Parts: sequence; structure tokens; C-alpha cells
Amino acid sequence: MKPHLLALALLGCVGVVGAADMAKPNVLVLFADDQRADTIAAHGNPHIRTPHLDKLAASGFSFHGNYIFGGNSGAVCMPSRAMLMSGRTWFHVDTVSLKDATLLPELLRTHGYVTFGTGKWHNGPPSWLRAFQRGKTVMFGGMSNHSKVPVRDLGPDGALTPPRAGEKFSSELFADSAIEFLRTHDGARPFFAYVAFTAPHDPRMPPPAYREMYYRDLPPLPPNFLPQLPFDNGMMKGGRDENLGAWPRTEAMIRDQLAEYYGLITHLDEQVGRILAALEQSGRATNTFIVYAADNGLALGSHGLLGKQSVFEHSMRVPLIVAGPGIPAGKSTRAFTYLLDLFPTLCDILGIPPPAALEGESLRPLWEGTQTRVRDSVFLPFLQIQRAVRDERWKLIAYPKAGHLQLFDLQTDPHERTNLVERAGHAPHVRRLQALMKRWQARVGDTLGVPLTHTPPETVDLTGRKRVPDPWQPDWIVRKYFE
Repeated sequence: MKPHLLALALLGCVGVVGAADMAKPNVLVLFADDQRADTIAAHGNPHIRTPHLDKLAASGFSFHGNYIFGGNSGAVCMPSRAMLMSGRTWFHVDTVSLKDATLLPELLRTHGYVTFGTGKWHNGPPSWLRAFQRGKTVMFGGMSNHSKVPVRDLGPDGALTPPRAGEKFSSELFADSAIEFLRTHDGARPFFAYVAFTAPHDPRMPPPAYREMYYRDLPPLPPNFLPQLPFDNGMMKGGRDENLGAWPRTEAMIRDQLAEYYGLITHLDEQVGRILAALEQSGRATNTFIVYAADNGLALGSHGLLGKQSVFEHSMRVPLIVAGPGIPAGKSTRAFTYLLDLFPTLCDILGIPPPAALEGESLRPLWEGTQTRVRDSVFLPFLQIQRAVRDERWKLIAYPKAGHLQLFDLQTDPHERTNLVERAGHAPHVRRLQALMKRWQARVGDTLGVPLTHTPPETVDLTGRKRVPDPWQPDWIVRKYFE
């Protein structure tokens, strides 16, 4: 070949390589805090306004059987976020510091991705610094007042700036930082952007217009509303979340708290819309995988509870939507998935070898239609006080310290209202699910003994119980729900 033709050929090869590198897809993860799976209009809730999440669901693939893998802390968001970022169950990762795991953005950094983070990080500054090259308005910790979030930035010297109070409502603050990143990213390398909101976590204090829109037309009570769970599930007396309203729960209290909760979600939805509009304006939307998910659910009146510290469906099931190149629009599955499946899933679609220690499964076969499921059941372990396992129809909950069991037929009783454990003819289901639970425990290294027989729980009544003051709640919330 003549020299000038060889040179042109080599230049062509360089151009092809450069184009391939530029074509690597981006990843945008939008992560909510304490959002139940049933709080998106497009997923079946006619009482909430989520137009931007509805649009995302219409353009992507929804996972209606998505769960967190329980947790080893009453602050469930901490282990949940640790499992998301590590791809491991809480039995195999330090959920406080993440010191013993390769993190998803940390891995992507080694494969040429620019990693950006904003919002809540509940697993300590050292792990955040390993994960992200760029960052702004990062909140380290579990929660704060939404109107004065303590945030830090990543400075040009690679160090975090001292904490300062955010000047906007939390969801707007984090959305602004994400939009700034999308507008200033030069595009020379693909990006992984992680936007971790603190909404709709309490304090349930949406901007006034957003709570007023729901006060005018209060959401209905959940179908499994109770004034109080009639037995102590291990978190009734010492759990912070259960002190966010007086006992017994009243219809007025729960409907108002739902109005405030829905207001936080609708306001969050608007910020999601702003971020997605900025992504579109950047010209990178068609080459970006978008993930929307949440770290755990919440009771808010279901079973007489307010918090997330239970293994009922309302606390363990969370939304998950994935959209992007090659993902079918407007499709969904009810296959069992976990949040920790996102790590191997993103590795799969980005063509990056996953770390050997991952415990999740790639969800790609579900939207491609090559598999209808990636597992036959889910295991839901919480602290040392609750264990649950479920298959497509039946669910068994065990309370090891109290020694009792609950059996639910989720086909006829999706809201877990009728315990069938002592009903005639159901013993085979109990034995089968107990065996399934033991297999799960052996698989993940859970050594907690669970009851083999059912002991009826002792009834408790917390009416009039003195409240433990919560310093995070604004005065108007304290007055409304306790005075």
C-alpha cells in the first residue's frame, strides 16, 4: 500500500476507535427516598400526579415486582443504598462505610466514565470520594429539613468543601446540580450521573402549593389501614418512624400525611421532568440509560404503621423504571427483582465485566423477552426481628423473637390483611415456605433461627403512649399531629 494511503487508513482506524469510544452510552440514575411502589399514576394510582414519571414509564420498562433486600438497620435507606452501590446483600457488605466493596460508579470510573453525584449519600464521605470524580450539593447522612439541607461540594482540589445550608428546597437543589452537570459536561467521555433525592422522606413538608393541592382532595386511606398494628413487630416502641404521629392512627391523620407525602412526590416529579428536559437539550438523551428507583417503601397508615421497618409489601416493594437504547417502550414485568440487580444489569448493557462478588442478576433478559423471570421467589430479612419469603402467590412472615408466623395468600389478599397460618388446610404452604426460607438463609449466610410453629402474638395497645420528640420535624407538623 502506498504511504499516503496507509496513513489515511490508519487515520480512519483512529477515527473509528474514537467514534466507538464516544458512542458508549451514558447512565443517569434518579433515586427517590422512601417512595412506595404504588405512588406513580402510570403504575395504577389515580390519586397522585406524576406526569413526568408517567412519561418515563411510557418510554421505558417498568418492574412491578421490584424489592429491596430487607435491611440491617432501622434506617433502612442506609443498607438499601449500600446494596444498590455494591450489588451485594447486607450480609456481605459493610453497609455503614462500603469499605469492603467495589462500587458501581467506582468500577465505571476505571472504564472511562465521568462519574457525578449529587444528593443523599448515607454511607460516609470516604466511599463517596472513591465513587465520584465530580459532585455538588451532596448531603451526607440520613435525613434533614428539606428547606435547609446541609450539603458539601467536591472542590477542584479533590476535597469536599465544609458543610453549608442549601438555599432551595431539597429536590430543586439536587435537580439544579444535576442540570448544571448535564449542561457543562463536555461529552468527551460517557457519564454516570447519580441524583439521590431526599424526598419523599419525612419531614413531610412539601412546598405549600403542593400539599394544598392534595389537602383540597385528600387521598383515600390505604386498603389495609389500621389504627394500630395489634402486636409488637419489634419496632413499635423504639422506632423513630412510628413516633411521627400519635396512637391510635386516625383517618384524618393518615389522609393528611398522605396528602403531604403525595405533595413531596409531585414536587419531586417536576424536578425529574426538569432533569430529563436538560438531558434532551444536551443532545445525549438517545444514548443514555435512565434508571428511576427508590430505596425503600413506607407504611403511612398501612397495618397501623407509619414507617418502613417491616417486611410487608408496602415497605419492601419499590418502583423501578429503566429506559434507554434498545429498551422497549411502555412494557413491564411482574417478575421478582431486587434493587441490587441494577449493578449487574448496568454492567451487562454497558459491556463491562462485573466484579465476581455480585449477588444480583442482570435484568436484561426480562425486557428482551428471552426469560420471563430471573428468580422464583424473594427473601426479605430485616434486622434480627423479621424474616419473610414469598413466591408468586404465597408469603410467609416470621417474627423470631416473638415466635409467631403470618401466612398470606397474595392472590386473593394482596394487601396482607388476613393471616391464614392457623386456618385448616394451610399447613402445607407453611412447611413449604419455611423450607424455602431456610434455603434462602443458607444461600446468603443468614444464621438467624426462625420459628417452626406459630405462637399467637401478645396484643399491645399504644394508645396514649408518650411521644419521643423528633428534632427534624417543623413546628407546624408537631402541632398538627401531637397537640
